[in-house]
Parts: sequence; C-alpha cells; structure tokens
Amino acid sequence: MEPKIELQKKMIENGEEKKKDGNKCKKKQLGGVRTMPFILANEICDRFAGAGFHANMITYLTQVLNLPLVKASNTLTNFGGTSSFTPLIGAFIADSFAGRYWTIIVASIIYVLGMVSITISAVLPQLRPPPCPTQVNCQEASTLQLWVLYIALLLTSLGTGGIRPCVVTFAADQFDMTKSHTDSKSWNFFNWYYFCMGMASLTALTVVVYIQDNVSWGWGLGVPTIVMALSIVAFVLGSRLYRKIKPGGSPFVRLTQVIVAAVKKKNAVTPKDPRLLYENRELDAAISSNGRLLHSNQFKWLDHAAIVTDSDIKESNQPNLWRLATVHRIEELKSIIRMLPIWAAGILLVASHSHLGSFTIQQARSMDRHLSPSFKIPPASMSMFSTLTVLIGLPLYERLFVPLARRFTGNPVGVTCLQRMGIGFGINILATIVSGFIEIRRKTAAAQHNLLDQPTAVIPITVFWLLPQYCLHGLAEVFMSVGHLEFLYNQSPESMRSTAAALYLDSNSNGKLHKHSHGISSAQIHWQEQKLVTRQKSEQGKTGELLLACYRNTSGECNFGGYWHNLGVIMGGYWHNLGIGFWLTSWWWKLGGYWDNFLSHPLVLAVVIPRARRKAPEPPEIGISLELSNLLDIFLGKELNLKEDVEELWNLIKKQCLEKASDLDSKDETLRVQVLKMLDDISKHHQQAAEVGSG
Repeated sequence: MEPKIELQKKMIENGEEKKKDGNKCKKKQLGGVRTMPFILANEICDRFAGAGFHANMITYLTQVLNLPLVKASNTLTNFGGTSSFTPLIGAFIADSFAGRYWTIIVASIIYVLGMVSITISAVLPQLRPPPCPTQVNCQEASTLQLWVLYIALLLTSLGTGGIRPCVVTFAADQFDMTKSHTDSKSWNFFNWYYFCMGMASLTALTVVVYIQDNVSWGWGLGVPTIVMALSIVAFVLGSRLYRKIKPGGSPFVRLTQVIVAAVKKKNAVTPKDPRLLYENRELDAAISSNGRLLHSNQFKWLDHAAIVTDSDIKESNQPNLWRLATVHRIEELKSIIRMLPIWAAGILLVASHSHLGSFTIQQARSMDRHLSPSFKIPPASMSMFSTLTVLIGLPLYERLFVPLARRFTGNPVGVTCLQRMGIGFGINILATIVSGFIEIRRKTAAAQHNLLDQPTAVIPITVFWLLPQYCLHGLAEVFMSVGHLEFLYNQSPESMRSTAAALYLDSNSNGKLHKHSHGISSAQIHWQEQKLVTRQKSEQGKTGELLLACYRNTSGECNFGGYWHNLGVIMGGYWHNLGIGFWLTSWWWKLGGYWDNFLSHPLVLAVVIPRARRKAPEPPEIGISLELSNLLDIFLGKELNLKEDVEELWNLIKKQCLEKASDLDSKDETLRVQVLKMLDDISKHHQQAAEVGSG
C-alpha cells in the first residue's frame, strides 16, 4: 500500500495566511517579534496594575478600612492564593475551547471591572469607615464595605486567572521554537519576559505607591485601572498579526481517558516492542502540530491504555478513547506526572516571598525611612529593591553567569533548569536566615528604647537594614522563578502549554493556600496565635492574651510580634524540601525523564513492521515523522517529493541534506548540526527497520 505522509499545512492557525490573487497565492507571515509590543503591552500593563493595586494593599486594609493586621494579612494571603489558583480555570478554558486570544480579552475586561469596583470604594465615603489617624480603637469596615472589597478582589482574581497563564504562552506561540534561527537567539525568551514584568512592577512600586501615600487612594487605584483599560486596546490592535493556535480539546478529559483506559486493560499483556502500541496520526493531529511524543519507559502501567485488543479492532475504525489511547496521549500524561515533583518545589519559595507583601511592610513602617529631612520612603516601595535586583540580575545572568557556567558544564545555556532552581533554593535559604537576624535586631532596638508597646512610634533604626533580605529574595527569583517557569513550559506537551503556565502560577496558590483556604503562610499565622495565647508569661511580664493582641495589631498594639516564628517554620520546610528535592531530582534523572529539546531525540516514528507482527486496526505506515518532515522543509527551502519506496526516500533525503549542509553559512551551523545528527539517527532506525522486516 502506498505510504501516506501527512505534512503540516500552512494555515492561519500555524503561522501563515493564504491570500489568493488569480492563480497566484500570496502568503502573509503571522507571528514573530513584531507581535511582541502588542502582547507584552497587555502583560506589562497587567503587572503594572497588579503591582500598584496589591503592593500597598496591606496599608489600604489596615489604615483605610481599619482591619487588624492579621485579618488584613490573611485577606491578602487568601486573595493571593485564589488569584494563583484561578489560572487553572483560565488555562482549562483556553486549552479546551476558547483559545488563548479570546481568553485574554475576556479576562482583561473582568479584571478592569474589579479594579473599577475597588477604585469606587476608595472614592465614595459610604464604602469605607471613618478615618482613624491614631490607629487605636478604630472602627472596622462594615459587612457591606467588606463585601464590596471581596467582590472587587474576586473579579480581579478571575481576570488574573485568564490573563496570566495565557499571555506568556500566547507570546511564545508567535515563535516557531523548532526553527533554528529562533532557538539560536542569544537572548532567552523567558528571562526577558520576566525582565519586562520586573520593569512594570518597579514602575508601579515607585510611582503608584507614591501617589497612594502622598496624593490619594482614589488616584492611587485609578491610575492602574486606566492603564489596564488601555492595555486591552493595545492587545486588540495587534489582532491581525497574531498566530492563533486552535485549542485541541480539554487536556483534562484526555488525561482522564488515558487513566480509565489503562485501568480497564490492567490485566492485558503489554508487548515487549513499544512499536506495537496504538498510534493514530490523524487522531492526534490537532494536539501534535510540532510532532508526536516518543514512547518512554517510565510509568509503564499507563501503556496498557495503548494495547490494541480484538474488541478494539472489531468495533470500528474510530477508537473508543475511554478504552484505547494513543502513545502520544499517554506520553502527555507521563510528562505531567514527571513535572509534579519539580512543580511542587516552588511552593516554599512563595511561602517565604508572601511575607514581603505583609509583615515586612509592617516592619518597614516601624523603622526610620527618611532619605532626607523632608522625604520618606513609602513602606510598600521597599519591594522595589527586590524587583530592582531581578532587573539587574537577569542581564548579568545571561551575560556573565551563563558563559562562565558553560566552561564548566559544557551546557550551551550554562546550567539546566533543575540546577538553576537548586541555586535559587540555596539563595532563598540564606535570605530567610538573614531575615531572622534582622528581625532580632529590630526587636532589640525597640526594647532598648522602650517602644515595644507604642504602635505608632518609629524605632531609631534605618529601614535599609531590610535591604539584604529584599535583594536576596530578588536574586533567588532570578534563579528559581525563571527556571521554574521555563522548565514547566519546556517539559509540557504543546497542547497543554497554558496548563503548564497555570501550574507555575498554581504553585503560588499552594504556597499561600493549604486546606480549605488556610495557606502555609496562613497556617503559620494561626499556629503563632495559638502559641501566643497559651503562653502564660513573656520575658516582659505580659500575659499571653496581651501578646496575642499585640500580634493581631488590635488595641494595645506594639512592636513586639512573632514574626521570627514564621522564619523558623519556613527554614525547617526549606531544608526538608531541599533534601526531598535532591532525592526526587536524582530519581527523575535516573529514569531518564528529562529532555530539553525534541530535536535531540530520533524523530522517525514510523518504521517497516510486518503486518503479522503489528496488532492494529490499520495497516502500518512507512515514512518519517511530522517534526522531521517540517524541519527538512525549512532546511531545504521546499516541500519534499516523498517517494513510495523507503530506500529511495532515504537516499533522496540524505543526498539533498548533505548537499544543502555543505552550502550553509556559519550562522546556520546549529541547523546543520541538528540535521546531520538526525540523518545519523535515521540511518540507525532504517537499519533496525530493515532487520525487523527481514525477520
């Protein structure tokens, strides 16, 4: 039977728009660098609005709505956790049916509605309690006022859930990552994506926070709202240039189908030759435009889902996906399972960082913040030092660290994503230790000046004592956060890229939320309250109840809290996480679960197998994989005229590739090496196929 090779069609969803003019067909290239200003404008405005909206929110809750510190901190912690959980919903909608483009637009509108709501609450006196300059025995916000706040926060959480997981993947969709000229760029997309986000956050932490502290909360919240509304306009203006990849159906349904099929066939005998497992190129076309995943030897019990039985053959040509799954779909599930331990590693980093937006701001508020006799740094603006460290650290990472590490590792990118994350963990442990010593120094200074019971007093210690911990946390982000995001994106199946970005954001959720909306951070707060209330006497002679009141920042506030207990909990968790992480990483590497690039593996997925040895409802296909076909099209500059005879096909490819490789310039060296390596891989597979055929 004549072999059929399905080449990828150049359609609008995959980067080209065809325009017919008589008998001629013009192709308009979509995507590329020119789309970045429109896409990143939306994300930059989102981060600007988010940073300006949330960075100083602890001040808004405690000084405008007069909430106790612990209640305000828990509100922000739970809100932040919810905002990190909603991306899973947004990713599900985008990957299942809506697509990333429309998900971003609708989510941005919802986000703006939430920001408008809270801005109105800051402007109208009826929606906030009376001012309380002394911050003692203040009237808290009423139930109605809190409901307005919670609804506004919920709307912004839903908006964030649609924007955050889709924008980074939508931006990456504009580049064909399988092309050498994209892969060989000197800059790293994720590093510079994170750099742009840092610039937006830094601007918000300086400009917006200054407006909030020195002008009014109406303008301080109104400016981010206006900027976010403008970002929607900027994003829509670039619509005609975007590559819009069609969603491939619900990834969660596909994963569930694989598990159900594997359970149903748990007693079936798995063939020793994985090539006998079920594959269906047509069925997987929508979710494998860049090529199908290769079979791996991990989690072999899932391979039962791809065993073809007599009942599968008799039923029809269309398989029942709840009984029979393709190898590609099984490998999608395996890749997600492999990512889970590494995904979980980012949770404690967020648990540590969550204090920078709550307790650390309160620390800064109690310290001397004067830069000059007439100018004081707003407490929330201290976070800009963490962001500034990220902005300085990312270019230095690319220009200094990567070349230096490359000399020792031989890795073109310096270190792997896992090694980069490990370095970030080490830095964050150091940051947590430093935070503990600084808090001891602050508490000692308060005790020396008898300021433990004075809530509004300024401790005569400069706020720049907090600078080391902010900078170390920023440096940890350069390694841990960027490496974490890049790892999840690279290792996720192409049809689940939004889900991978959502998993990255969901690690933030799990750092803040844990069991029924009590996060690691929230659990620490609750644990500290219980410990304080059961303590009979402190070293200052105060009762446990008074200490609890101090900690909660209610009447009888003081500069005496249990913040260092947080740091102890985090430190213990870090060492535990680091040890478990090393074990999981070595286990993961030992099983061969890691691959950085599809192109580093053999790309021939269909070989000559005698029909008698292949239990499948359709005859075997002979040819080359879709990835290889597309790459060779790029390499040769034309579509291959594929022949029926395998030997003739192989000789044709080899001849044309070798001729083309000899004419390449030095700038195309990466592509030349890749193709020649693949030719060697194809040759080996061709020989193996010939041996199977003769046997």
